[in-house]
Amino acid sequence: MSRLDPLPVSTSTPKERVAYLDNARYWVMLLVVIGHSLTELVVMDSARGVYTWIYAFHMPFFVLISGYTARHYVGDFRQIRRIVSTLIVPYLIVETGLQLITRHYDGEPEHWMILSPQWLGWFLAALFIWRLTTPIWRALKYPITTAVLISLLAGLIEIPNVLALPKVLGLLPFYVIGLHFDRDMFLRLGRLPVRVASVVLLVGTFVVCQLYAGDWAQERPTTTWLLWKARYDELDSGPVEGVLIRAMLMVIALALTLAALSLVPRARSWTTTLGGRTFYCYLLHGFVILGLDRHFGLWEQIEPYGARAVLGCIVVALIVANLLMTQPVATVFRPVFEPRLTWMFRDPQEDTYHSQGEHPDVWDRGVERRLPPPSNHRHIGRLL
Repeated sequence: MSRLDPLPVSTSTPKERVAYLDNARYWVMLLVVIGHSLTELVVMDSARGVYTWIYAFHMPFFVLISGYTARHYVGDFRQIRRIVSTLIVPYLIVETGLQLITRHYDGEPEHWMILSPQWLGWFLAALFIWRLTTPIWRALKYPITTAVLISLLAGLIEIPNVLALPKVLGLLPFYVIGLHFDRDMFLRLGRLPVRVASVVLLVGTFVVCQLYAGDWAQERPTTTWLLWKARYDELDSGPVEGVLIRAMLMVIALALTLAALSLVPRARSWTTTLGGRTFYCYLLHGFVILGLDRHFGLWEQIEPYGARAVLGCIVVALIVANLLMTQPVATVFRPVFEPRLTWMFRDPQEDTYHSQGEHPDVWDRGVERRLPPPSNHRHIGRLL
C-alpha cells in the first residue's frame, strides 16, 4: 500500500502513543513560548537574534508534524466531531478571550473580529482549513509543487485575514510535505551522520542569527518575513525579489526543520508525557504573556537590563511552558478546550460512508494507527 492509497477498512484498530511525536511537540512548544515571550524585546539585538533563529523554523516544524499526523483524515463522523470540539470551540474561546483583553487595555480591536485571528488563534484556524483540504492533497498528482506555488504566489496579492488565510497559504507547503512523510523518512533522519550535520546546521545558523541581528534590523524587516503573511510590497520587495526571498526562506525552514526532527529523542521519557499536553500550553500561554505585558508592563520594565532580560525571559518561558503541560492544567482545562459534544453529533456507528476504525484525534496527541508496512513506496520526489 502506498502512502496515498485508500485507507484499509477495518472494524477495530489498536492505537499506540508514539513517543517520538510527543517528544517533538514538547521541544517545539518550548520554542513557541520562548519566541512569543521575546516579541516585545526584538528591539535589542540579543533578543532579535534568538527570535529570528526560532522563527526561521519553529512553525514550519509544527506544521510539518501536523501534516504527518493528519494523513489518515477521511472526514468520518468521529473526526468531524473532533474538529469541532478541539479546533472550532477552542478557537472561539481563545480568540474571544484575547480580544477581550486587548480591547480592555488597548481599545482594540474596536469591533469584534472573531473570524480574523489576531494572534494565537491563527494556528487553530489553519489546522481547520488544512485538515478539511487534506483529501485534495491526497488526490493531486503533484501536491507539493502545487502547495509551493500557492505559497509563493500568495505574497503577490492582497488576501484578507479571514481565518488567517495569508499564513494558511504561506505555510501550506510544510503541511503538505508532512502529509506525505512516512515513518521510514523519520528513521532515516535519525542516522548518526545526519544528526551530526544537523547539530552543525542548527548551531551554525544560531550563531549567524546572533552575529547579523543588528544588520538585518537596519536593512530588511527580517522578522516580518518569517511570519509568512505579509505581501511582498509591504516588505519593500518587488514581485520577483519577493518570490525568491520566500523560496529561500522556505528552503532554510525545511532544512532546519529536518535538522531539528533528526535530533528529537525516540525513546519515551518525561518529555513524552508533557509533550502529550502541548495543546493546553499553546492555548493558555498567550493569556499569561498578554497579562504580564498589559497589566504589569513587565517587558517595558525589564528592557533596560539588555541581554540579562533576554536570558531571564527565556528561563521564565521554559518554566511557564513546562507548568502549562502538567497534568493538573490538563485536568482543569480538558472539559473547556476538549468538550465531548456527543449531544450535538450522530453516533459514529451510524456513519456508513467511512471505515469504523479509530483515527487520530484532530490535535493528534501522539496517537498513531498500527498499519501494515507499505509495499509500494513512492519517493517524496515523485510528489513534487
